[in-house]
Amino acid sequence: MLKNTVLPFGPQHPVLPEPVHLDLELKDEKVVKAVPSIGYVHRGLEKLVEKRDFQQYVYVAERVCGICSFGHSWGYSKVVEKLMKIEVPKRAEYLRTIWHELSRIHSHLLWLGLAADAMGFESLFMQSWRLRELVLDIFEATTGGRVIFSACKVGGVRRDLNAGQVKLFKDNLALLRKDLQTIAPTFLKDKTVALRLKGVGVLTAEDAHAFGCVGPMARASGLMEDYRLYDEGGAYKELGFKPVLERAGDCYARVAVRIGELYQSLNLIGAALDNLPEGEIAVRPMGFPAVGECFTRVEQPRGEAIYYVKGNGTKNLERFKLRTPTNANIPALVKMLAGCDLADVPNIILTIDPCISCTER
Repeated sequence: MLKNTVLPFGPQHPVLPEPVHLDLELKDEKVVKAVPSIGYVHRGLEKLVEKRDFQQYVYVAERVCGICSFGHSWGYSKVVEKLMKIEVPKRAEYLRTIWHELSRIHSHLLWLGLAADAMGFESLFMQSWRLRELVLDIFEATTGGRVIFSACKVGGVRRDLNAGQVKLFKDNLALLRKDLQTIAPTFLKDKTVALRLKGVGVLTAEDAHAFGCVGPMARASGLMEDYRLYDEGGAYKELGFKPVLERAGDCYARVAVRIGELYQSLNLIGAALDNLPEGEIAVRPMGFPAVGECFTRVEQPRGEAIYYVKGNGTKNLERFKLRTPTNANIPALVKMLAGCDLADVPNIILTIDPCISCTER
């Protein structure tokens, strides 16, 4: 009797945008089981909280990941504000929401391009990334950065929007919506895409709940898992937010959820710009973080991230911990890979939108 073959998959692979490493146990062309290896990348970012004061660490937190950098700076700022009992101005909360939803558009467009590339759809990859450039242009015009923005700080935001920037926002987003309507039907209706994604990597709602899935991965299986529904920060409760849900739980459903969220984020940004309140954009923190510990959450593009800090009464925090969405979704990925065809492994991995730089800090 022949033994099963163990095939190392990653961390370097022509399809994968992130250094994912899996040991795949194969029987012919079928995956029997997948064993992930965590820890290939390690940068010691959480340890740096002991070396940088609580204001300086915002710059470190946003470098956990380039794609969701604003969300990480917001999550860290939120938890420190909670520990210090700082009330952030309303205008700052709206600006944070606007930039965070723009980050979601950036992340989803980048991911759609990578997913198209994994399927061999090069023209669709290039069109998705062309739209992403519009988003980066808005970031550059309003924050000064295209990847790292340094717009968020403890107490509010560092930058405001003037009338000209608001107009630029609206004009570029209108153009983005128009162009998105030309490529979205290809993802949702093209026969080749459907053959590669429908019925592949199915995750039931029961399994998604049992494995603690978050983000589009959970919502594609029909779970109402979106922290924006309960967020004590930002402007989501005032903007009429509702999660985008699918029921099939396969790779195609995860694509459909992200495309739905692109349109949703465009609507949220438009509503926030139309209702942007007047006032200050930041308050100055008084003193140092108190002795104690706090945690908060942010709905990142990939799902719910948890931020924890422990203060000791000095300018340097004692602990900072971060639970990322990819870390929560890896157990379900292992479940989906068991029993799939080897050719479907890259597509299944990509549809959880893995971020290893976030996971292995």
